Amino acid sequence: MKKSLNLFDTTLLVAGSMIGSGIFIVSSDIARSVGSAGWLLVVWILSGVITLFAALSYGELAGMMPQAGGQFVYIKKAFGDLTAFVYGWTVFLVIQTGVIAAVAVAFAKFTGMFIPFFEEGNVMIQIVNFKITGAQLLAIAMIAVLTYINSRGIENGKAIQRIFTSAKLIALFALIILGIYYGFHTDVFSNNMAHAWDAKKEIMIGAGSTESFPLSGMALASALGVAMIGSLFSSDAWNNVTFIAGEVENPKKNIPLGLFFGVCSVTLIYVLANVAYLCLLPLQGIPGSDNVLEQGIMFAEKDRVGAAALFTVFGDTAKYVMAALIMVSTFGCNNGLILAGSRLFQSMAKDGLFFKSAAKLNKFNVPSNALVFQGIWASALCLSGSYGDLLDYCTFSSLIFYIITIIGIFVLRKKMPNAERPYKAFGYPVIPALYIIITSLICIDLLVYKTFNTGMGLLIIALGVPVYYLFKRNSHAVQKD
Repeated sequence: MKKSLNLFDTTLLVAGSMIGSGIFIVSSDIARSVGSAGWLLVVWILSGVITLFAALSYGELAGMMPQAGGQFVYIKKAFGDLTAFVYGWTVFLVIQTGVIAAVAVAFAKFTGMFIPFFEEGNVMIQIVNFKITGAQLLAIAMIAVLTYINSRGIENGKAIQRIFTSAKLIALFALIILGIYYGFHTDVFSNNMAHAWDAKKEIMIGAGSTESFPLSGMALASALGVAMIGSLFSSDAWNNVTFIAGEVENPKKNIPLGLFFGVCSVTLIYVLANVAYLCLLPLQGIPGSDNVLEQGIMFAEKDRVGAAALFTVFGDTAKYVMAALIMVSTFGCNNGLILAGSRLFQSMAKDGLFFKSAAKLNKFNVPSNALVFQGIWASALCLSGSYGDLLDYCTFSSLIFYIITIIGIFVLRKKMPNAERPYKAFGYPVIPALYIIITSLICIDLLVYKTFNTGMGLLIIALGVPVYYLFKRNSHAVQKD
């Protein structure tokens, strides 16, 4: 593979893969879960800190094993083929393809604001309860276009990543500056912060009415854990840069640095974006109101808090400005996900743990078959479930394997004490251990409060075990022949 990605490209790949549509939407749900401005910001800060802990720890593994496949390679070295396969299986079935599908659906939903044909409500085909909408068709088309572009060479994917990630970063900073500038000329922010730490859960009980439940102690801790699923999903996919290590210049240096700079930049942007929201919109709101200010952050229409915030500055044109920004953001995000994910599946195929043809490079030196397999399954997921279900499946499964991978740092320090480590995990063993403890508690919290979706995530992971033995049996049969 051609090594053509420098530090700037790796940083953009990290940031571009992380920033999709979540930052413009999930703050509404978080606000309803924790009920105050201070705790809303804490959720985003905690998510950023947790993500940074993981990224700092991954830097050691990336420096030790700077080859394509990233996290799959790390898990295989620490725990063997079975655990590595189960990880790769889950990435293919839910994590990578699920995020690609969710981001593609988000792109389509906001395109529908410009072209009504692509609205979610435009049902093209319906068989009993199964529906195919214009939005789903556009989501699939987006995946197909990006898959084709990336199959034509790494330079194409790199160019798209540079253009779209730079554009959305500039637009996000403009949103933040505008929000804070306009907001501080009003008393909205000070009013939001007047009761910054009065945590409560807000539940709709009827048209235009809500019921509040004060939160403290363990109830508050549990609410924070559940609320963080949205912010963690918005901060996910930072590890994708490790999948493409084989095409990074000086990966032992550039991948750890790219992880650090990318995660720090996105965390800062996310926190500042929420400060901007709090400068422009009241946190509390009335569900079903026709007035954006009355809806507040909590009950922004369809949770589109970014569009609601911009409405206070631009009026009716705000929804189109925000829709265009989200389209740019999600297009660039999915380019990074599609580009990186195929390298993981290629690495699995080389080890006999995925379809053999996925290991092949085409004339442009990219794994085009792996790209196609990934695109087909992601397209199927676009038809299968809602954005919220995909979010829960992906985030929970991702957290499980982040924990396993970081445990691998401790395992490899014992198994391979003399291995070259150009970068050592920051704060070892405290920071990696803290990440494992905090993330494990969040997973337990999600199992208790979102039992069905997290249980489905565990079931998908468990199904990887029999599939592994099926792959191994077929591999042995081929070798005998």
